[in-house]
Amino acid sequence: MLIPTLRREWLTNPPRELLAGAVATFALIPEVIAFSFAAGVDPQVGLFGSFVIGIVIAFTGGRPAMVSAAAGSVALVAAPLVASRGLSYLLAAGLLAGLLQIVFGVLRLGVLMRFVSQSVRTGFVNALAILIFAAQMPHLMGEGWQTYAVFAAGLAIIYGVPRLTTVIPSPLVAIALLTVAASLLQLPVKTVADLGLLPSSLPSFAWPTVPLSWETLRIIAGPAVAIAMVGLLESLMTATVVDDLTNTPSHKNRESTGLGIANMAASLFGGIAGCGMIGQTVSNVKYGGRGRLSTLFAGAFLLVLMVALKPWVSQVPVAVLVAIMVMVSVDTFNWSSLKAFVAHPRTSSTVMLATVAVTVVSHNLALGVLVGVLLSGVFFTFKVARLMHVRAELDAATGKLTYHITGQVFFASADAFIEAFDLGAQGEISVRIDVSQAHFWDVTAVAALDKIVGRYRANGIPVEVVGMNQATATIVERLTVHDKERLELSEQ
Repeated sequence: MLIPTLRREWLTNPPRELLAGAVATFALIPEVIAFSFAAGVDPQVGLFGSFVIGIVIAFTGGRPAMVSAAAGSVALVAAPLVASRGLSYLLAAGLLAGLLQIVFGVLRLGVLMRFVSQSVRTGFVNALAILIFAAQMPHLMGEGWQTYAVFAAGLAIIYGVPRLTTVIPSPLVAIALLTVAASLLQLPVKTVADLGLLPSSLPSFAWPTVPLSWETLRIIAGPAVAIAMVGLLESLMTATVVDDLTNTPSHKNRESTGLGIANMAASLFGGIAGCGMIGQTVSNVKYGGRGRLSTLFAGAFLLVLMVALKPWVSQVPVAVLVAIMVMVSVDTFNWSSLKAFVAHPRTSSTVMLATVAVTVVSHNLALGVLVGVLLSGVFFTFKVARLMHVRAELDAATGKLTYHITGQVFFASADAFIEAFDLGAQGEISVRIDVSQAHFWDVTAVAALDKIVGRYRANGIPVEVVGMNQATATIVERLTVHDKERLELSEQ
């Protein structure tokens, strides 16, 4: 079993895997450098982190073909710590964040992804596509016509070459041709060398130079938790997207643990923590990446490009990389969701739009998904609460008033449940509450039933509750202030 798994994950069409990983690498360069600036660190810190994360998670992660590196979401929560305390404290926070992610995976909390609805996932993907596209615009604004010409030529090659051949990914063709053309024609366009200081050597192992004290822990605890949670959320959401793209499952708990190990390793080698990169992952999958070899090569090739091939890579026009990322954003966006917007229920569309809006406005992926999940929960709760019905039936001959309860009784439907009863009834009647078609879920539901029974008792009206299923009877017995005999519970 182990050998077939290794062969499937590592040796399925190696040439295709290497080429797909190379495309993902070039897609990483402008993003990682931009995110490094956003975090307030040198570009080489982001590049070192991306290299180490890519190498380590290829072996430890639970989602083959997924590309992980220094990400903008992590940079946003890391920036305040860097500004106030410096890089050493960021590296220490990365270590702690990695440890928290390992604990998350060991405790098998990846199951929480089941609570993220399809509407939230669609909103997450669409928001990321918009953010990826928007992040490219600063590279084009205010530039000369030559930059736009290179950008347009890049798009033409990227979309045109596949019509002729798919042996070599078209983005690589665009990079090679336009780099040579820009150099020969001496076009006045911005190149990778203009983005910032690139690494000139391999990363080296070093423990963060911070005091080992409770004060240090107090300083890094908050940022570490934020880095861990944001990283987990984006990685697990990206893994879910790849699951859908490839129709293959992934191990979310292993991915969480693998990300933690990778982030700890990145911090120990002087790099910023990171997470799954949906744009680069989609690019990798689009050009044939399906296994761990593409992930490994994306990380390894990044360092080869930045160190061994630095003189050549420095001459790559930024406009070409922008063209690649625009292509990625177009492929990432779920265009079918626009058509489904009208057909889907209004609540689902609202959840999707809210996720997109919050993410785009705040640039905070975690906040956008959190809002989407909360809205999904609220809408679902209201929907289920409305399914609870109470029907009253009076037998004039015996004076017995029977209430038939149907549906789910819980905190959101408990008030409506109480209001359906005539608790002020007087006279020679008895009350029978039939819950054979109902289910009581929580302490609020039990308290509502207890209140109804207690009110009738106080008015001197006999009352019995019949038809409870075993689960409902169990929770009622455990939580009600009355004992079973006084409630006259029955399973009839």
